Amino acid sequence: MAMPSRPLGSTGASVSVLCFGGWHCGQPELTDDQSIRLIQRAADSGFTFFDNAWDYHDGRSEELMGRALADGGRRKDVFLMTKNCARDAAGTRQHLEDSLRRLRTDYLDLWQFHEINYDNDPDWIVEQGALAEALKAQQEGKVRFLGFTGHKSPHIFLKMLPVHSWATVQLPTNVCDYWYRSSTHDVLPKLAERGIGAIGMKSLGGGNVSAGGVFVANGVCSAEEAIRYAASLPISSLVVGIDSEKVLDQALKIGTGFTPMSAAEMAALQQRVKPVATDGRFEPSKSTQNYDGPYHRKQHGFAA
Repeated sequence: MAMPSRPLGSTGASVSVLCFGGWHCGQPELTDDQSIRLIQRAADSGFTFFDNAWDYHDGRSEELMGRALADGGRRKDVFLMTKNCARDAAGTRQHLEDSLRRLRTDYLDLWQFHEINYDNDPDWIVEQGALAEALKAQQEGKVRFLGFTGHKSPHIFLKMLPVHSWATVQLPTNVCDYWYRSSTHDVLPKLAERGIGAIGMKSLGGGNVSAGGVFVANGVCSAEEAIRYAASLPISSLVVGIDSEKVLDQALKIGTGFTPMSAAEMAALQQRVKPVATDGRFEPSKSTQNYDGPYHRKQHGFAA
C-alpha cells in the first residue's frame, strides 16, 4: 500500500504524508549499516520526503543518507531536504557545498534556514548575507525551494514570514502545542493564506523515539494518537524520527494506512491533554535550550 501524498504548499511538488527525519538515523548508537538500512527501507516502502540538516551529528546524518539514497538510484525518486545553519554568506555557501557533497547530489529539492529560534535570527540572515547567498544558489540550480525552521515561539515565525516569499516552514505541531505557544493557532492559518507548505515536527514532544518520545514516556497519549493528530492538522507532511526497525514499522503502519482524525477525535484528545499541556512541561524545545543544536547555541553565545 502506498503512503498518501499531499501538495507541498504552492511549490507544485507532492510529498508523502510522513517525512523521514534525519536526526535520529545519524545517532552514534546506530551502526552505518543499521542507519542505511532504515533509510533504504523507508524509501522502498512509501516515504518520498527525506529530512536532514548540515549540523546533525557533525554531518554524519547527511553522509549516511547520501550513501543510502545513492545506492540503487533512490535519490531520483525522493524529495530531499536539508538545512543551512549559517547566517552569513560565506558560511551559507560552505554549508551548501558540504551538504551537496555529503548527500551525493548536485541539487537540493528544499533547503531551509535551520533553527530560526531567536528574535534576531530573521535580522541576521538578511544583514549578514545568508539569504542573498541562498538566492544565488537557487539561481544556480543547486536549490529548488527555500524555507525555514524553528521551535521556540510563534512570534518569531511571524517575524520571519515577511523576510522572503518562503516555500515552506517547518514548525512544532502536536496536541500539546494546541495549548501552549501555539503554532497551530497563530502560524498555520498564516501559512495557508500564503500558500506556504507547512512541515510538522515534534509530534511526540521530542526525546527518544524508541521510548515513544516525551509524550508517550509521560503518559500524555500514545505514539499513534500523537502522530495521527499531528498529521491531521493542515500541514503538507510530518517529520517523524526513526531510530529502529520497530519504529519504522510503526511509522509505515500509520503512514500507509493513514486516515485523518475527525474533528471530534481531535477535540477529545485536546481536552484530555489540557491539564498537562498549558504550562509547556512536555514541550521543552519551546522554553529551554535543551533542543537547540550545539552550532546554534554557540552562534548565539550560549554554552554548547
